[in-house]
Amino acid sequence: MLNFLVHPIRMGEFKVVFIMILGLFCLNKAPLFAQDTPEQTYQMPPKVLADLVDAPSAPSVDIDPTNIWMLILERPSLPSISELAQPELRIAGLRINPKTNGPSRSRYFSALKLKKISGGEEVPITGLPENARIRHVEWSPDGKHIAFLVVQENGQGLWVANAASRKAWKLISTGVNSAYRTPFHWVSDNKTLICRIVPDDRGEPPVAPTVPLGPIMQETTGRKAAARTYQDLLKDAHDEALFEYYLNAQAVQVNLDGKTTPLGSSGLIKRAEPSPDGKYILVETLHRPLSYLVPVRRFPYQVEIWDMKGNVVKQIADLPLAEEVPIGRNAVPTGPRSFDWRSDTHATLYWVEAQDGGNPKQEAEVRDIVYTLKAPFLA
Repeated sequence: MLNFLVHPIRMGEFKVVFIMILGLFCLNKAPLFAQDTPEQTYQMPPKVLADLVDAPSAPSVDIDPTNIWMLILERPSLPSISELAQPELRIAGLRINPKTNGPSRSRYFSALKLKKISGGEEVPITGLPENARIRHVEWSPDGKHIAFLVVQENGQGLWVANAASRKAWKLISTGVNSAYRTPFHWVSDNKTLICRIVPDDRGEPPVAPTVPLGPIMQETTGRKAAARTYQDLLKDAHDEALFEYYLNAQAVQVNLDGKTTPLGSSGLIKRAEPSPDGKYILVETLHRPLSYLVPVRRFPYQVEIWDMKGNVVKQIADLPLAEEVPIGRNAVPTGPRSFDWRSDTHATLYWVEAQDGGNPKQEAEVRDIVYTLKAPFLA
């Protein structure tokens, strides 16, 4: 026999108590019902809606340097669920897929077609793998070949296609490092490319320690300085190790037969671009100290000129960490910046230096000065 102790209760309070008891009952019984529930899968909408969403995007067009060929690049309308489920590292302002050593949020092309500008039919480029994901498409200077990356599950390969035959073939199967910036450039001889690849001796990726090895320490100088906020910055020593692992690259020469020749030493090479005459390479290499306050584009880096065998011809600059760039549109770091080759001559380097402390709010008669340096870079 059960004994109840009865207290006066208002109708509203009774409803609340009743609902709470019913909720507890449902929670208690939920596991029993869940065991009988079949595995849920994604449900397809009606065909008319699916066709609307999956309709292909308008293709992009890339004209070759000689204005003979039109390259038509087709892209899917939306990324697949499997692509969205890929792993992602967020370090130093970058978003990297550790399986491919490339960007995790980059759009890609699914097919390549060629058509002469003078007229004719669109002809697909053959020899590509099924369901190819294509990125970083670049014409050779003479317009006879097209280089591009093919993204696979375990890496990125360098491919090339002949415009006349419409046939593509593989130069590097996997191992191209495109974690940061363009990973390859054509040399002016039209039969060689300079490419960044993953070093053969890189080893396995660093594993996060189960117990922190020490505190996270940051220094302050006590000076006032404007500071922006950024996302996906480095947070600890493990992030630093991941950054140096995935950005570690070896520059190589690769010809149209797929033969590769290493150039110089491996490092955090963010750029390796040949001069217009094909005799030198502009190389930019990141180095420590790394920062927890700014993304990779503000990290210190060294600027060098190499010959085509990978020997250092001249060190142009060693730029420091830029954590105190003024806040404002068109604000820039002090010192040299924006290094590049002049495209209208053989091998002349140019760069820019701010004359206003990098601060557009500061009055200045001259904002920037452009400097040039010709080969053999003796100044």
